[in-house]
Parts: sequence; C-alpha cells; structure tokens
Amino acid sequence: MATITQRGDAGPEKADAPTPEPPPRTNRLTAWQKFKRDRTLLIMVVPAIVLLIVFAYIPMLGTVTAFQHYDIYSGFRGSPWVGFHQFERLFTDPIFWHALENTLVISAVQLVLFFPIPILLALLLNSIMSSRVRSFVQSVVYLPHFFSFVLVVAVFMEMLGGAGALNTFLIQNDLPTWDIMTDPGSFKYLVTAQLVWKEAGWGIIVFLAALAMIDQSLYEAAAADGAGRWRRLWHVTLPGMRGVIVLMLVLRLGNALTVGFEQMLIQRKAVGRDASEVLDTFSYFYGVVANNFSYGAAAGLFKGVLSLILILAANKLAHAIGEDGLYRR
Repeated sequence: MATITQRGDAGPEKADAPTPEPPPRTNRLTAWQKFKRDRTLLIMVVPAIVLLIVFAYIPMLGTVTAFQHYDIYSGFRGSPWVGFHQFERLFTDPIFWHALENTLVISAVQLVLFFPIPILLALLLNSIMSSRVRSFVQSVVYLPHFFSFVLVVAVFMEMLGGAGALNTFLIQNDLPTWDIMTDPGSFKYLVTAQLVWKEAGWGIIVFLAALAMIDQSLYEAAAADGAGRWRRLWHVTLPGMRGVIVLMLVLRLGNALTVGFEQMLIQRKAVGRDASEVLDTFSYFYGVVANNFSYGAAAGLFKGVLSLILILAANKLAHAIGEDGLYRR
C-alpha cells in the first residue's frame, strides 16, 4: 500500500509539471537590412568621415618625410632616405627640449586652472531655477567660442596691455603699472586666461548634458534622508558626472601637447621666443619657415607618438578606477 500511495502521489506531480517552452526565435538582420534601417544616420555621418579622411588621415602619409632629407622638387620618391637622422638631430637640439618643456608647463597650468572651470560653471548654471536666466548666461559665456584668437588677444590687449584699461586705472591712481601682455613670467597664466574666456562656455554644454542625465529621484531620496545641498552635490551630482569628467580628462591629456599654435604665434614677438616656443611653433619655424620640412615632420611625429602614449595611459588609468574612458574593456 505504501508503494502504491507513493506512486499515486508522484503521478499528479509529474502531470502538473509545466512543460518548458521553446526559446523564442531571433531573426538576425542582414547587413543590407541594417543599412536600410540606419541609412539616414549613415548619410549624416558621411561628411564628417570625408573631412576626417581628407584633413587627418591623408596628411599622415607626409610623415614619411621625417625619415628622408625631403626636397619639394624631388618629391617623396626622389628625396634621399636618411633613416633616423632627423630624430638624432632633434634629440640633441636644446631648443627642441626647451619647446617641449614650455609645452608641458603650459599644458599642466591649463589642466589645473582651466579644466575644472567648465564643471564649476555647469554646476552653477544648473542651480539657477529660472530657465531664462540660465539660457541668457549660457549664451553669453558660450559666445567667445566663436571668436578667433586674433580677436581674443586684441580684447586682452585692450584690457591688460600697456595702454589698456588696467594700466590706465593704475596711472590715474599713481600706482605702478604692469604690462601683462609683454611679461614672459606670467605668459603661461595669460594664455590660460585667454583659453578660459574663449572655451569655458563650450565645455559647459557637455557637463550640463551629464547633469541632465542624473536621476532626479536620487536627489529626492538624499533630501528625504536629511542630506543638505553640499552633501547632495558630493554624493549624487559628482558621482553622476564622474564618467563624463573622466572621459573629458582623458581627451584633454591626449591633447596635452597641443596648446594653441595660433595663440602662441600671435604673441611671440610680445613675450619673446623663450616664453612662447612650443612644439607646434618649433615645427613651423624650424621646419616650414627654415625650408627643412623633414626636421619639422620629425618634431610633429614625435609629438603625435607622445600624445598617443598619453591618451592610452590616461585611458588605462580610467579603466583602473572603474570608468569606461574612451572605450569599454
């Protein structure tokens, strides 16, 4: 009887057991179907790809001149091959090392003084309740991005030059004058101030977009737990922006050796070569102007390789702290 009872109990359990459903079929799209689906987006990207190929990738073919004694009349094929001779000259040139030092110093000053300012401005703008006031302030701060550095330097000259507004005020009050525009010692801070005035508004857009992506319920939960404004900023806002901040920092480090060719060239005579010589101006004056294209190409190639190392190292550091960086691992 016990055996019959166990079989009877087991029977209904087997009958009531649900039968597993077959997994749903997934229809994979072919390459042509994907193209038809995304053709509008692909067409929109075509002009950017063409510009990138024409102005970025095709000029890379010119780096072969760094290994030649290039002559514009002989061309690539007729110019003699010299191997690493141009780099040997470059690494024994004290002017090149001085230009590299200036580049790194100016880049470090801009990283410390310029990079945090768009973040702070974005936080301030985000705290303004009136949308009209926020839009007006953002437009005013964003407008200098469209100015050329010629106009930016001219504005600073009118304000801080020898006959500018600052020195006029100092003279009227019997105070010693200070022509900042011709002071080599403060040149790195001058170019950083010019960059802040010109480009801070452009950086605000990225960080305001990052702020808009933060879930507002997190602020409500933090406020319900008794967190004040500063604690919400520290525990909700900054962690929500961390991914974008790290990405922008990686991009900034990858572009660290480019500190503004036009900006340096315009102010070179005012502050002298020692203060304004950077890698870009070195390549121009000692390569193009001196009709030594191979030497300038070697300096440019060195800058490109070093920039690649910097951006890869910064991206690896971003992965080490748990962020995506430029791409996910």
